[in-house]
Amino acid sequence: MLNPLWLKTFAAAAASPSFSETARRLGLTQPTVSEHIRQLEQALNRRLFLRDTHSLALTSDGRSLLVHAEIILDAHERAERLFDAPRLRGRVRLGTSDDLAMGPLPDVLAAFRQAHPEVELDITIGVTSDLYRLLDDSGLDVMIGKRRRGDRRGQTLHKEALLWRAKEGLRLAPDAALPLILLREPSVTRTLALDALARAGRNWQIVCTSTSYAGCQAAARAGLGITVQPSHLSTTGLAAPAGALALPALPQVEFIVISAPTPNQPTQALTEILMRSSLT
Repeated sequence: MLNPLWLKTFAAAAASPSFSETARRLGLTQPTVSEHIRQLEQALNRRLFLRDTHSLALTSDGRSLLVHAEIILDAHERAERLFDAPRLRGRVRLGTSDDLAMGPLPDVLAAFRQAHPEVELDITIGVTSDLYRLLDDSGLDVMIGKRRRGDRRGQTLHKEALLWRAKEGLRLAPDAALPLILLREPSVTRTLALDALARAGRNWQIVCTSTSYAGCQAAARAGLGITVQPSHLSTTGLAAPAGALALPALPQVEFIVISAPTPNQPTQALTEILMRSSLT
């Protein structure tokens, strides 16, 4: 068994010119350092250092061990930090748009649960406008969704493209009004899509609306028309519609995280994980 204390002493000795200097850096005695190295060499049945009265150098086995020792010590330190930290308790009310819930959010939730198993998560899935309203009415502690036009609150998670999508093989008649499947008003995605069509002078007709991207995707897969979705969503059964080059380019959409004005500790912890996650 590789004792982490031996490995710590070994790693320090590998970066030192002598065992006496290693002892000084670690606050140990030189005989203690020598004993740790001896026990480690005995456990591995390998010689780790070439040493004399004037020099100290790693053997080839020592160099190989150093790579693993650094990984083990790093994991050991992270585990100690995790379990030494006081456990958070309480509840976090998280609001998220359904496109994030259908995409990378599960990885974030898993990371948060692992780090803070005693915090209860209360998740609300809705359109961005409803999430803003709930946050402003103190119904949420933190929300993730799209940035509303003119609202500068929050921290940017990432930006990504919006895409036109339709049932595979669907062809658009060049002179007919575009059959649109869009999120119900108010919607950031809906507004961006209609603004792009207006600037391009394209005629359109809304044939279906939904409160969720899942509903829009279902209608598009049924062949009802074309829809707009962020690029991270699954495109199973959907593709760029034939004649898509004639459609106006869509702008990027910005995803953000906004916390309540006075967030509690669990909310702060979740926000920190969100900002380090695959959402960024």
